[in-house]
Amino acid sequence: MQWIAMLTMLIDHVGLVFFPDQELWRIVGRIAFPIYAYALVQGHRYTSSRPRYMLRLAVIAALSQIPYQLALDTRGLNVVVTLFVGALVLYLLERSKSWILSSMLIVAACTLLNDLPFDYGAYGLMLILIFRYAKPSWLAPLHMLLNLLFLFVNNWELQMWSVIPTVLIAYGPQIWRKLEAVRVSRWVWRSFYPLHLVLIAVIRVFM
Repeated sequence: MQWIAMLTMLIDHVGLVFFPDQELWRIVGRIAFPIYAYALVQGHRYTSSRPRYMLRLAVIAALSQIPYQLALDTRGLNVVVTLFVGALVLYLLERSKSWILSSMLIVAACTLLNDLPFDYGAYGLMLILIFRYAKPSWLAPLHMLLNLLFLFVNNWELQMWSVIPTVLIAYGPQIWRKLEAVRVSRWVWRSFYPLHLVLIAVIRVFM
């Protein structure tokens, strides 16, 4: 998953900078952020030291800021800053004893992320919260609802594609087990390679 996140982010940024008129690059790039958000939640959950984990995020964010602005020609804050805020909110939520204070924290953080030029803004934090607190069976539906909300509010059409990795995260193991349960007869499995080549060759002859 980490390789997929890095590769799709690279594709997204290459498309944004060098091929801005070709939408396919950006569609592929929508895969990256949900994986990073999911990885953040897993890192927050299993790290041996959450303060050190957040410090590492802060260092990466600081080191990335100037290259981010130069490469993408923007004055905004890079996505690792958004992830850092997400990790900080998770840290504070776990220490909150009141759902009222927790709700106020989330609203304040979402407002801050939207008012300042954070990459992904409040959307990023809300997706992180979905990955942290939603049951696995609800991950994809809630992510789709979030996408629909921001489609309506910000006209983020491309972001609709970002639900794909969430579907795989939520249902991938179940889907794979079901696919594994479907058995192909031995003669079909063994004969497929030569037979499909014969079929292609026959079609080529008649064409």
